[in-house]
Amino acid sequence: MEARIPLIGEKFPEMEVVTTHGKIKLPEAYEGKWFILFSHPADFTPVCTTEFVAFQKRYEEFRKLNTELIGLSIDQVFSHIKWVEWIKDNLNVEIEFPIIADDTGAVANRLGLVHPGKGTNTVRAVFIVDPKGIIRAILYYPQELGRNMDEILRMIKGFLVSDEHGVAIPANWPENELIGDEVIIPPAADVKTAEERPKKYDCYDWWFCHKKLS
Repeated sequence: MEARIPLIGEKFPEMEVVTTHGKIKLPEAYEGKWFILFSHPADFTPVCTTEFVAFQKRYEEFRKLNTELIGLSIDQVFSHIKWVEWIKDNLNVEIEFPIIADDTGAVANRLGLVHPGKGTNTVRAVFIVDPKGIIRAILYYPQELGRNMDEILRMIKGFLVSDEHGVAIPANWPENELIGDEVIIPPAADVKTAEERPKKYDCYDWWFCHKKLS
């Protein structure tokens, strides 16, 4: 079967992985929590090192949002362990989240993380998975571009707000250029609702209404 990226809205594939914290069953191990699985091209590389430090610096923020982190690359577990030691010894940052050792490439291939034009290294992918094990978002970066961890944090916050309040999240939220930190009311599905919308909410038009979070 040809490897492909699982689609948004699909269940994260069940698998048992070897990590720096021992064997973990996914998505079972994070049931009831959000988790972010992110792949990186290789250990002991500059961009990847900056990313792991950036993720660790925000790890407590993710945890406060009921979110766990788990890394992945096609490296053996001893390489991960040595790299994590190097980061601690040289950068004074202790990586607390597990890293999947995918030296056979089985996990990467199953998730569609190996770009055919980039050799056997994994690309910089991000899977955001909700507490029910459903994939909610996928980000895919080239090897030369490091990720923005604050955007990934923003996405988790946005999902939590959207799920709790049944609203949509505008661009650059919570600092949107039109409505600031307000959220968007879902589109009206019938004429009567469309007519009522401007009476209940602030609207640019019946199809673009917004409100403050209560």
